[in-house]
Amino acid sequence: MFSKSILLKAVDHKILTANQVDPLFQFIVQQESRSPDGNQQEPLRFIRSFGDVFITIGIIMLVLAINMADLSGYAYFIPAAGFVLVSEWLVRVRKLALPGIAILIAILYFVNKAIDFNHQEATTFGLAILSLTSLIYYLRYKMPFSLLPLAMGLVAIVIIQLGWNIVEKPAILAIMGFIVFIVAMVFDVLDTRRVSHLSDSAFWLHLLASPLMVHGLMFSLLSSNDQWIQSIDAEIIIISFFIGFFLLALLVDRRAMLISTQLYMIYAVTQLLQNQINDTQNVLMLVLMALGLFVLFFGTYWYLARRFIFGFLSQTAINRFVPDLTLTDVKQ
Repeated sequence: MFSKSILLKAVDHKILTANQVDPLFQFIVQQESRSPDGNQQEPLRFIRSFGDVFITIGIIMLVLAINMADLSGYAYFIPAAGFVLVSEWLVRVRKLALPGIAILIAILYFVNKAIDFNHQEATTFGLAILSLTSLIYYLRYKMPFSLLPLAMGLVAIVIIQLGWNIVEKPAILAIMGFIVFIVAMVFDVLDTRRVSHLSDSAFWLHLLASPLMVHGLMFSLLSSNDQWIQSIDAEIIIISFFIGFFLLALLVDRRAMLISTQLYMIYAVTQLLQNQINDTQNVLMLVLMALGLFVLFFGTYWYLARRFIFGFLSQTAINRFVPDLTLTDVKQ
């Protein structure tokens, strides 16, 4: 991968200006992430080099050390403010994603410790402060990960404020997940070529929306008293849902959406095969092997499968709202 240090040397030789380094580096990274035929892979820009990991380890060690110090009450705002200053250099200037994630988590952790000191019962107040902190961090540094704790906080606040019981009414989680999914799709539609921070922002929102939708819908279906649903085997419902969810993930080009469905799929297929095979260990082995092959196949031929299944939509309006349905990765 192209090294940013080369561009910095160009600045030393007065070939580039310092303000040109970051935009040019981002452009080169985006071009390198493309496949030879111009197809943009689903991006996940956490790490540029092992230096990012090294810095992140240092941040974690620093958080552990501060946590062991004899701090109490509002004194926890001091390390939170300190990490904000660190963000100005590592996140705003150097644009380091992985250290930025660690720093934001650290800030939220220390802010939460400070809030708990005087607001033990104010759960909604604490969530609001943490959500506001995440929003400010996003607006200041444009760091996509900030939207994940922000969305989590807002979802929790809505559920608490409305007094919903998600155990008795799991469909509530599905509704909240669908709302988050719609917001994620707005970011995706604004960047169908997956070249800006909007696409990365959508990734983190999809990572939250998927388990909310999957768990909410699955629990709703499996616990439903409707006669037509009870007449269908639970395993068949789960497998049918998995197929539908897979097709949705394939259409919008978000493999991250499938993570939350894997445990359900393992359970469903295991239950189905146990009716035919008595050895539970062998059943689990076969299921894991089958799912492993499934993930390996579609991980490799994702875009070919996407074009084969949804290619007929390439001439419709849908193609304007998702990554191009006609492209395939020639390296596959």
